[in-house]
Amino acid sequence: MKRTRDYKEHLLESLKDPKERAAYLNAALEENSEVFFLALKDVADACGGVSKLAKESSLNRESLYKTLSVRGNPRFASLLAMLHALGLEVSIYSASA
Repeated sequence: MKRTRDYKEHLLESLKDPKERAAYLNAALEENSEVFFLALKDVADACGGVSKLAKESSLNRESLYKTLSVRGNPRFASLLAMLHALGLEVSIYSASA
């Protein structure tokens, strides 16, 4: 019988690639903010976990856990700090493009 790979394990492995991270978060952002913050938590886990993200973004670990929950609602500056620590950035595009 062929061994299967755990979905979460495969996802976290693929999210180690910055291009995969960006595509994953862009897809989540198209859904809604709840899905986006859950996806951001997956990316944080793939990049060493919330504790590492807190250290690299100079944000409080406990508040990051709240931020990355379904009900998360970070300040924009916090979101930018998290994305920067994960090797990502925000871009704005015209909706008519």
